[in-house]
Amino acid sequence: MAEMSLGGGVLFPALFAWTTIAVLVTMLLRRVLAATGFYRLVWHRPLFDLALGIIILGATVALATSLVGP
Repeated sequence: MAEMSLGGGVLFPALFAWTTIAVLVTMLLRRVLAATGFYRLVWHRPLFDLALGIIILGATVALATSLVGP
């Protein structure tokens, strides 16, 4: 599933949709972690946030491909 169709011949990469979902989930998770005070335990917050975003993107792609298939 390399491309997704919006209809009318408009195609866009599936990775764009997956990245959008991952960014939204990461933003929500960052708010929850900040509200609970978890970031006091983190040494380098920007690096942690980057790693969190990459992990969420990987999980999103894995979930999407397992539901739809290759």
